[in-house]
Amino acid sequence: MPNIASILKAEISRVARKEVRAEIETLKKASVAHRASIADLRRQVSALEKELRKVAKGSARQASVAAGAAGDDADAGGPKRRFSANRLAAHRAKLGLSAAIYGQLVGVSGQTIYHWEQGKARPRAAQLERLAAVRDLGAREIAERLEAQ
Repeated sequence: MPNIASILKAEISRVARKEVRAEIETLKKASVAHRASIADLRRQVSALEKELRKVAKGSARQASVAAGAAGDDADAGGPKRRFSANRLAAHRAKLGLSAAIYGQLVGVSGQTIYHWEQGKARPRAAQLERLAAVRDLGAREIAERLEAQ
């Protein structure tokens, strides 16, 4: 006949495992609920940060437009210019000019034009304005300018 102590010990272990399993199940359910809640909160924070960046960007644009309108007399820089090395090379090729001659029109050296076209350097704001002025000229006007120099 088995020992009563071992039977009692086995029964206590079984009941304890059953109780622990029940407690663990409730903790697992709570953990899953908390994880879902955390994920939802992270999505909300991400959406709010994105909206905040969008609003900040819009207000910065409005401020720069307002400053530009207020400071037109002080800042005669005109519109913001973009630079493309490929377009510069294409324009120079279209006119059939060497880098040195094109550089004379812009007021820089031929080597500088070459570096701009290769993407090794970028023109400054004042040089961008002169490039834009040369782009607006026709072939005759460019010939006249070269003859005048």
